[in-house]
Amino acid sequence: MTTLAGRTIAALRSEHDGLAGLVPSLSDDQLTGSSGSADWTIADVLSHLGSGAEITLAGFRAAIGEAGTPGPDFNQSVWDRWNALSPPEQATGSIASDQALVTSLESVPEDRHEDLRVRTFLPEPVPFASFAALRLSEVAQHTWDVRVGLDPAATLAEGSTKVLAEHLTGGLGFLLGFVGQPKEAPEHAVVEISGTPYRIVIDESVRFTTDTLPATATFTGSLESALRLLYGRLTPAHTPAGTEVTGNITLDDLRSVFPGF
Repeated sequence: MTTLAGRTIAALRSEHDGLAGLVPSLSDDQLTGSSGSADWTIADVLSHLGSGAEITLAGFRAAIGEAGTPGPDFNQSVWDRWNALSPPEQATGSIASDQALVTSLESVPEDRHEDLRVRTFLPEPVPFASFAALRLSEVAQHTWDVRVGLDPAATLAEGSTKVLAEHLTGGLGFLLGFVGQPKEAPEHAVVEISGTPYRIVIDESVRFTTDTLPATATFTGSLESALRLLYGRLTPAHTPAGTEVTGNITLDDLRSVFPGF
């Protein structure tokens, strides 16, 4: 598929297949071990992904007319049910739940990718590509949370990194407005990501852009590392050697601007 929605769904499929190949091999001790998400075990992360897939699928099915709109207590009932599962059940269930969601997204014909709108927590329905990207934004980071709990050198998947970067300069840019803390920056900054067309702009708000603005600082490192920075996952313990920021803002300043979620 060549549409943005299609490439986003392909990234979701790749993330799913990777976890589906990994999760069955995890021991109980690994499932209850630490993940890359503060205070969450690997099983907790998988439960979050599984319950999120179930909730997302219910909303999507309602949007395309396959089911009624979930009631006001639906989300909480899903979380309660998943929280009551054992770690192995959460792990197994997360793969099945995500498979159902990805399969449903894949079933949308490409000729509907541009016109389909889906209602979310936002005031207005969003384009199908943005709807899929909201899920990818969760999946890519939380898959990293799982993998880094097993391998400290884990990175975001290359395909997800490229697609998410594209979305963050467009329809998904509002997310940075939710998570960014521009007041934590010592001054306004335009941080170029070395070797890419991307820049992080910090003024009264924060944004990720390909606008050719004059840079005041340079992030030297991979685009993958820059994406993890935006999501609060470029901690000192998980920062590749050679990654640095020069100019009117420091890497520690940027970590404060993007504390994560």
